[in-house]
Amino acid sequence: MMVSKVRTLWFKIDPEKAHNLAIKSLKFNLVSNVFDETKNDPIFHTTIFNKELDNPIGIAAGFDKNAEVYNPLFRLGFGFVEVGTITPLKQYGNTKPRVFRLVEDEALINRLGFNNHGADIVLDRIKSNKNLGLLGINIGPNKDSNDRLNDYLIGLKTFQQVADYITINISSPNTENLRNFHEETKLQELLKSILREKNNLKSEVPIAVKISPDIDENQINLISEILLENEIKMIIISNTSESSRNDLKNIQKHQKGGLSGKPIEIKSNILINKFYKLLNGKIKIIGVGGVDSGQAAYDKFLAGADFIQLYTGMVFKGPNIASIIKKDLKDLLLRDGVKNYTEIVGNK
Repeated sequence: MMVSKVRTLWFKIDPEKAHNLAIKSLKFNLVSNVFDETKNDPIFHTTIFNKELDNPIGIAAGFDKNAEVYNPLFRLGFGFVEVGTITPLKQYGNTKPRVFRLVEDEALINRLGFNNHGADIVLDRIKSNKNLGLLGINIGPNKDSNDRLNDYLIGLKTFQQVADYITINISSPNTENLRNFHEETKLQELLKSILREKNNLKSEVPIAVKISPDIDENQINLISEILLENEIKMIIISNTSESSRNDLKNIQKHQKGGLSGKPIEIKSNILINKFYKLLNGKIKIIGVGGVDSGQAAYDKFLAGADFIQLYTGMVFKGPNIASIIKKDLKDLLLRDGVKNYTEIVGNK
């Protein structure tokens, strides 16, 4: 009852202001995780890039855009945190309002447009605040850049020594023409340049690519081949969607921007399963889209995700969502006689 009242009050605040308040609350440790009964539970223990993870539930890029609260997020029970998207130069993003809460649909629409403090400021912040867990850094190009490919190389150079992995974001619908990088020649050129730059830097940092959910069968096959050719270690499936919203209930459903949350869950799971079959375990999969419960997490793993991320789920279910998911997911795994969640990956 209390949680419901808090949520009702919280949802009276403009979504972007509420998000900024959440960041401030985490910064000053005003949010505590009181429900985590599953810390260090062997049923969730896993590894990623030869590093130990307490659990496979991460917070997706977009929540901690400027790497201000990754350690408080680890304390909330997340196994890993991805910050960003970070561009070489600071940018304001698109004009406000640019975030819309679709309560009846348990969804968000955002058209933020990579608002962030810029690479140098974020790098200094990370260097002065040692991460308590596995930290991914999501990079993208500035909106007005004349050379977007070079912006990705700047991001790689800037963060390769402090990131546990770097995500190449080619899929935000809120930076005009960014999704053109899904095209065969553009994606090849980008990933070959990233690989060259990594070799020049003698960097071992693993590279992930975050893709759009709005792609067809032909693109799925092409992207799989290109990722395998270019030593990509992980794919994140998927970003927000621009597809049809006619089935949604909320009056704001036709706002321009990317849709996230429950309405894209099944779409994301289908896409994960297609990539799982094509990639044959050679590239790790992070599943994103509609994760807000133990059952939703379970379905992502069944589809073929090795790890999962969430953001919108926390907006609707609160800051202790990682602990709540782990508790419910553990019950499902024990029901199946499973000793570690990895046993169900891809068993759809």
